[in-house]
This record gives sequence, C-alpha cells and structure tokens, in this order.
Amino acid sequence: MNLTDLLPFKKKAAAGPDILPVLPEEIYQTGVLDLQDVIAPHALKVNSRELDLGEKIARTFFVISYPRFLTTGWFAPIINMDKVIDISIFVHPMDTNEMLRKFQKKVAEVQSQISTREQKGMVRDPMLDTAYSDLEQLRDSLQQAQERIFDVGLYLTIYGNTREEIDKVESDVRSILESRLVYIRPALFQQEQGFRSVLPLCTDELDVHTKLNSAPLSSIFPFISFDLTSDRGILYGINRHNSSLILFDRFSLENYNSVTFAKSGAGKSYTTKLEILRSLMFDTEVIVIDPEREYEYLAETVGGRYFNISLSSEHHINPFDLPIPREDENPSDVLRNNIITLVGLFRIMLGGLTPEEDAVIDKAITETYALKDITSDTNFAQVEPPLLSDFELVLSGMEGSESLVQRLSKYTKGTWSGFMNRPTNVDMNKKLVVFSVRDMEDDLKPVAMYIITHHIWNQVRKELRKRLLVIDEAWWMMRSEDTASFLFSIAKRGRKYYLGISTITQDVSDFLNSPYGIPMITNSSIQLLLRQSPTSVDLVQSTFKLSDEEKYLLLESDVGEGIFFAGLKHVALKVIASYTEDQIITSDPSQILAIKKAKQELDASNDAPRPVAMPAAHAPGTDTAPAPQAPSSNALREV
Repeated sequence: MNLTDLLPFKKKAAAGPDILPVLPEEIYQTGVLDLQDVIAPHALKVNSRELDLGEKIARTFFVISYPRFLTTGWFAPIINMDKVIDISIFVHPMDTNEMLRKFQKKVAEVQSQISTREQKGMVRDPMLDTAYSDLEQLRDSLQQAQERIFDVGLYLTIYGNTREEIDKVESDVRSILESRLVYIRPALFQQEQGFRSVLPLCTDELDVHTKLNSAPLSSIFPFISFDLTSDRGILYGINRHNSSLILFDRFSLENYNSVTFAKSGAGKSYTTKLEILRSLMFDTEVIVIDPEREYEYLAETVGGRYFNISLSSEHHINPFDLPIPREDENPSDVLRNNIITLVGLFRIMLGGLTPEEDAVIDKAITETYALKDITSDTNFAQVEPPLLSDFELVLSGMEGSESLVQRLSKYTKGTWSGFMNRPTNVDMNKKLVVFSVRDMEDDLKPVAMYIITHHIWNQVRKELRKRLLVIDEAWWMMRSEDTASFLFSIAKRGRKYYLGISTITQDVSDFLNSPYGIPMITNSSIQLLLRQSPTSVDLVQSTFKLSDEEKYLLLESDVGEGIFFAGLKHVALKVIASYTEDQIITSDPSQILAIKKAKQELDASNDAPRPVAMPAAHAPGTDTAPAPQAPSSNALREV
C-alpha cells in the first residue's frame, strides 16, 4: 500500500472526485500514525526567539561563559525553581594526548607574551600570569590522569503561556545564573534545533560547547538530594522517592508551625495523632482542639486529660480569666490585650458590632474588671475574675446597651446559658490535653474554639515549655474574621513562647479564601498535603506552586500519602505506623469497634468467677510451674 492509497487529496488528484475519503480511524488502523503523531502539538510555529507549541511558548538558551571557579551546587537553584524547565547536558570526551599538544602550544604562546612584555619593560599582566599558572596546573593533571577535558553543552528550555510570563521566567533564570558569573544566550534562529536538543533524544543539534575539565563538570551534575533526614526529630514517614526515612524536628526551623490539607478520609487525623504520639516521647506537651472526638482514646491511652466542652458539660472555661504576667511583661499590657480579645469574642457572640456598640462593649469590659477591683496594678494571681453575668449587669446600666443586653441574655439566662458563665474548672497539668467540641451546637463552635484557644494561650504565656497546639478542622475558625485573626496572631507570636501551631483542615476553599489563610501558610515552616479532591486541587496547586505531576500525585495518592514540605525542600511522603501505634491512633470505625469488643470481652473474662484449684504437690526436680495469671483489664491499654 503506497502513500496515494492513504491520503484523500492524493486519491482525488489521481482518480477524480468520486473516490470516498479515508477516515482518520482507518488511517490509524493501517499503522500510518506513530507515537510522534500522537504526542505532537496541534500546531507549531518557529520564531527567531521562541517556539509556539500549541498553547505553550518554549524558549531555548545555551550557556556561553563560565567563571574561573564553579562551586558545588551552583546549578541547584535552577533545578529547584518552581517553573517547568527542561535541561540537557551534553558531555563529549576529548582525546587527552591531543589536548596536551594543544596546551603545549598554548603555553608557549602565553609564555611568549609574558616574555615580550618583560623585554619592553611593561607592567606585569595578572591575566597572563593566571592563564599560565592554570595551563601548567591543568597539563600536570592531564599528564597524571587526574583530569580529563570535555566539550560540554548546557541547554535550557523554559515554558510559558504568554510572552510576558516567559520573559519573567527568563529574567529569573538570568539573575540566578549571572549572580554566579554564568551567562546564557537565546538560540537565535536556532530554536527548532535547540528544542530538539533538549528533548530526551540524545541529539546535540545546537552544538554550542565549552571545554571543561572533570572538576568543574562534576559541579553541573544535578545531584540534588530529596532526603529530609535529620539527626534529630520524629519520624514523619517514608520518602517515596528513595524509600529513605523522613526524620524532622519542627522546633529546629525558623518557626514551629505547620498546616495540613487533605480531603475527608485521606488520613490527616491519623497522621496528626501519629505525630502527637511520637512528639510526646520527646518531652513535648501537646494540646488538641478536637471537633469530632477523635482524640479521646489517644488521651486515655497515654494518661492525658480529655475535656468535653458543651452546653451540658461539667467542664467550663471563663473567658474573663487573666493570665499571670511574666517578668518581662507589663500587667497593663496584659490587661489591655485581654480586653481586646474579649471585644473580638463578643463580636462573634453577638453577630457583629457597630462602631458605637464596639465602644460600649470596650468600656463595659473595663468597668467589669474594675467591679472586681482588677486594674493594671492588681496582682492577677490573687483575684477572682468576673463572670459573664457580672458583665451583663454592668452592661445593662450603660446608655445605648439595650440591644446588646438582649442579644447577650441567651448566653446568661437563655438556652445557651451555663456554657461560659461559670468559673474555669479545667486543669491542663498533663502532657496531652484534649478539648472536644463535638457535642457543641454548630452555631456555637466558633465561639467555643475561640474561648478554648484564648484559654490555652493564657496557659502558654504563663510558663515557657515546649508545646504543640493542634487545631483540627481549623476551617471553623477561619470562617470568622475575628477567630481567624486571633489564630493568626498566636501563630506569629507562638515562637517566643516555644509553641508550635499545627493547623488541619479538609475544607481547603474556606481556609484559603479567608484573608488570613495565605498568611497562615507563609508563617508555617512545614506543610503537609495529602490526597485532595478534584474540586480543590487547582486551588492547592496555585497556592503551593505545584507542578502538574505533583497535582496528579495528590489526586491519585492513597490514604496517608502526599507531599511533605519543610523549608525549601519537599518530598513525596507515605505515613507508616507500627502495629501498636495503629491500635492507639486508628480512626477506622471497624477497627475501633473491634478494639472495643475485645476490651469488653477482656473485662468480662476478668469479672467472671473462677473455681479455686488446690495446688498440686511439687516434686523436687520437676519443672511444674504455676498456672499463668489472666491478663488485667488494662492490658489492651498498655499495648
């Protein structure tokens, strides 16, 4: 079958217009289309400075000049750029004997120029002296087989959607390389040859080379490690690139904060509980705000405290509590900051405040503290803070407060009373403390999380310890500007008090659409992205500057798999727990039910009466041993 039989326009020219055209499917079935036809762009335009590849623009560059010395890793910033860049390095070995002959001739020329200048009485030229020294040193290395000479071509192709975008990428690449005295030029009128040289075809069509010996050539090779293994810290998981361990200490970074984004069921709570369990072994105090009661079994297992905050709960937190000032703090500043925080709380509770109401609330809070003889000169450790009912009493006596008192009454006398109108009775003197708000009404969850976070912050400021605050389902706090602002202020100031904030959310859009979403990410040295939903993955990609390959990795990841960012590095992560850890931290309902059933059976077997057996006579020399004791009811918990 010849070409005329396959192309419709050839058939028309040969046999007239009555021949039916061949369909594309039939052309494909005949085997005419090959891989190049399938992957080729729908259009290609070759310009002097770039190529138009369908909807993308490609521009190829070559390196024309290197400095006298190349440091190790000088090419790493280009490889680690968050842009799509194709790089090809062509290394052509040269014959050592031929190079020695050329160097001998070159040495003679340089030495002749130096002698001529000396005869004419001219000042010494440092460039000639340096060239002579380098040539002689290189000749010695070549003769001793310590070095070899290579023709090296280094080509880069950058991509963009518009010419403005590709010009910006070019400017960034140039600034990085020229800061290291490495200069590049675009392949003018050779973009097609340059693009084919960068493709993985091993064809050096551009043929622009620089002679380099072995030492500087080795500095170009992209030996960029993906390892995040440190000599201290906890095990976060397995590096999916090379199966190495990801060991990291969040308290060794510039700040101790982290964010975790994942869809429901991707393993974010499992990963967080595993980090908590391992952090406790390194004397880190952990405080958790738990919206779904997922951390209760973990708190019981490790001997921590679990507080269920709800309208009918016996655990209460008084928002008017005052922290004890540290030696370097001014009591007046502490009182003022607490008043500002309470104004934000009432703004959430009362559904917003007008400027006039804001001023009334601020004055009422100050007078409420004064009612209990609390001023900036008072010792906060020896006073009893006021309650919400005291604040209502003061507020009702102020002019223009009728609407505020009416809205506040549901927290003091209405259906929501009893939640915060009592003295604080929670003790946080444990390594792991969990506050659960699962049983709190949805309308009150932001208020509850704000009050709990404020109480935790007061405890953190009281004494300097290594602490980790975990806020699960943080999108509840990001929905309100006041709660988001308060959380962001803690994230910025936490480092001074040795506090790390771990923010976890499954509602990525609510978190990132908040004005404090992006600042929370930029103030977090660790970011963990687990499996994402197709509806939010584009937002995550643009926020974290992910490549398309990393985007698809997040879409296709299994449970407990994702991307781990620490500082400037990021790797693909797989979270793995031991059997014992898995039994403690699992969130799988089937596993939880199986554990509860096993515990109930164990308790029932311990409570059942046992017949008393008479001890048998133990003959000397025999190995008869007493019957083993039944396991205690705490056996599963101890495991």
